[in-house]
Amino acid sequence: MIEHPGHQRPADLLEFAWVWNQRARLGTPDLHRRVLRWLESALDGGDRRLLLMAFRGAGKSTLVGLFCAWRLYRQPDTRILVLAADHALATRMVATVRRILARHPLCGALLPERGEGSWASDRFTVARDAVLRDASMLAAGIGGNITGARAEMIVCDDVEVAGNCDTPAKREELRERLTEAEFVLTPGGALLFVGTPHCAESLYAEGQDAFLAGYRRLVLPLLDGNGDSAWPERFPAEAIAKLRDRVGPLAFRRQMLLEAVAEEAARLDPALIARYAAEPDYREANGRGVLSLMGTRLVSGGGWWDPAFGRPGRGDASVLAASYADAAGRHYLHRLAYLTHDPGAEDDPATQQCRAVATIARDLLLPVLRVETNGIGGFLPGLLRQELSRTGVSCAVVEMASRIPKVQRILGALDPVLAARRLSAHESVFRTRFAQEMAAWRPDAPGGRDDALDAVAGCLMSEPVRLPTLPPRGPLPDWRGA
Repeated sequence: MIEHPGHQRPADLLEFAWVWNQRARLGTPDLHRRVLRWLESALDGGDRRLLLMAFRGAGKSTLVGLFCAWRLYRQPDTRILVLAADHALATRMVATVRRILARHPLCGALLPERGEGSWASDRFTVARDAVLRDASMLAAGIGGNITGARAEMIVCDDVEVAGNCDTPAKREELRERLTEAEFVLTPGGALLFVGTPHCAESLYAEGQDAFLAGYRRLVLPLLDGNGDSAWPERFPAEAIAKLRDRVGPLAFRRQMLLEAVAEEAARLDPALIARYAAEPDYREANGRGVLSLMGTRLVSGGGWWDPAFGRPGRGDASVLAASYADAAGRHYLHRLAYLTHDPGAEDDPATQQCRAVATIARDLLLPVLRVETNGIGGFLPGLLRQELSRTGVSCAVVEMASRIPKVQRILGALDPVLAARRLSAHESVFRTRFAQEMAAWRPDAPGGRDDALDAVAGCLMSEPVRLPTLPPRGPLPDWRGA
């Protein structure tokens, strides 16, 4: 056991954390005790390659912060490098450890004298005997330059995020950058990964050829084999059910059950969409407009246009999706129009389609139309505004540039509402090829039809736009109130 000045027997990790929690008036749940015991036993047992996977909200970053503070308390000469997906995320971990050291009753001897060493949020140096160039703790983003740094312990905290693992090229780049950590680590040093999977080919996947093959693992999903909560005080059954509904089954399995499942596991089932045949009912009461559907007041709505100008029946489809939402968060896909044009008509294809969109906006009392401007849609918003003005429709036109990959947009929008049964669609939607397109869609099969799915996803992911309490400027009634 390592001797520590001022203490006959240095505290173990669980004692160290308990003292901190008592000071902060926090408990130490069984889940946290298990993690803390595992971290200390793994280190004492000589394991130098560790992977901690715990569900989102389990407090793993806080526990690892306590672990780093404890390591400096036991061995002040230790140098710790924190790597994260970006520098800001790594800085949060370093700042947490600095705060623990500054306030923990057992760490007073580690605080440097005023003006001695660094004590910043992204790097600090404790009072130590060794004369070392590197700080006691340093934060760095995975894309930063760590060449020349040295550390006895490296913590890779959430280095895999949705934005750096969604393509094979990004996953390969992430692994190449993490390889640099091996050259920073001193002989006999420890490397600890902390995170949750974000894709099927996750950095944390198991297997003989996996990137972290041979690592000692602790995997703590939210639900055990019996379906019971790993932390029932904070995540009771009712809260888990609501969370699953909000995020959808795919994200829940990855982030909460720690399963590196593929997007193809989340099929979009049109049977999960409720059908209705009613039309919106607009009325005015006390000088204010109210739009209702099947007796439920609607509070927001709009359209999303994903344009295309290929010949009818060829290439990408030009699709307009129009939807409403109520105060309870239910969505109503009321119209799905596959727009076409007449090649022999006098007007050009763009004008023909803009006129059709303006007509739908007028008929459905849409307050806003969002036009995807990627590719050919760059000049359409201005032309659409002209057609709306000519039709006498007071409807806003918003230009939208999609930067999220289409597969992520579709799954991120449709997966949660389908799982929660919060999406309904007018029967006219089912008379289009939307249901067939939805059932046949596979995220791992490029080239399939997904134009309507993309337009519907745009509607669902858009922030609801509420009309102000001003009187309407034109013939389009104001139905959403304050």
